[in-house]
Amino acid sequence: MVDFSLILWAVIPPLLLLGYYYYRVPFAPPLLRLLMFFSIGAISGLLALRLESNFETVANWIVDWEGIKRYLAISRFASTLPGAILRQLVEVGLIEEGCKLAGVLVPTYYLQRTYRLLPSTVFLFTIAVALGFTAEENWIYLFNDTASIPGRTISTPVHAMFSAPWGYALAMYISSKNRLRQDRNLIFRAWLNSVICHALVNILSIACGYSLALCFLSYGLFPFLLWMFWRLEQLLRKVQGKPVITLISERSPQRRYWQRSLVLFALVLGGNAIFGLFLLANKISPLSPSKLFDSYILWFIFSRFLLNLFFGVLAWAIYRYLRHSARRRYF
Repeated sequence: MVDFSLILWAVIPPLLLLGYYYYRVPFAPPLLRLLMFFSIGAISGLLALRLESNFETVANWIVDWEGIKRYLAISRFASTLPGAILRQLVEVGLIEEGCKLAGVLVPTYYLQRTYRLLPSTVFLFTIAVALGFTAEENWIYLFNDTASIPGRTISTPVHAMFSAPWGYALAMYISSKNRLRQDRNLIFRAWLNSVICHALVNILSIACGYSLALCFLSYGLFPFLLWMFWRLEQLLRKVQGKPVITLISERSPQRRYWQRSLVLFALVLGGNAIFGLFLLANKISPLSPSKLFDSYILWFIFSRFLLNLFFGVLAWAIYRYLRHSARRRYF
């Protein structure tokens, strides 16, 4: 029997995030239309799952796909990491981003024949499809007990962050009066960027499963995700016609390098503060409520929370400093 609570945990976080973006965008499309794209995203997730399974079967039949991955593992590292990299790039990233792109492109093609679509509308369609894809993926992971509820909840915006570049390029192309060939090429380049980012995030998330040395790569995962979230927010501002937020404002090369270093430092601090809270949530989620009030566990939770909060506040202070410097320079 299907556990209804798992369906709620799979669907509600993506729907809440969709509502958050819906209320942030002026002149947003009707909510029912966004829910239609959300459903299309869930269907595209099922399609991607089937295509990935078929890809493995056909690739094994044509080129001995498993043999190629084993050969890469033997010839490069004492692990299967190179095979995993190949799979993430050629199979997972291409198929999943391709299915999401089709899930936005096909219905948008028919809608734009009747309606004049704003760039922000098409971008919201992209976010809706990506979040629907996330809901389907959440359900698969939770139903098969291969991921935790905190883990799937914190990864809710990830597919939207993957798809943001091609969503922006598609939004600008569809809303443009003069659709040039170079604009179509920009969609392909942005989609390829999404495929690479998608594969890189998946590789960083599984790096700890191969060797202790590669485990250090996982500390780059959440800073990279934080940067992608920042990119999503910047692209959302651009499709609404708002100026992007400037952090690098100095003109001299030395000062610009200093500010870039501060941005990188803030990403590392903020990203790993989120990573620390994620690990903390994973550690305490299996515990019973009575165990949480044990003095040792309570102190562990409190100390880890304060430590990660300190790093997060420090990253936020660096961000506010850079924004204040940019405002002081331009105004």
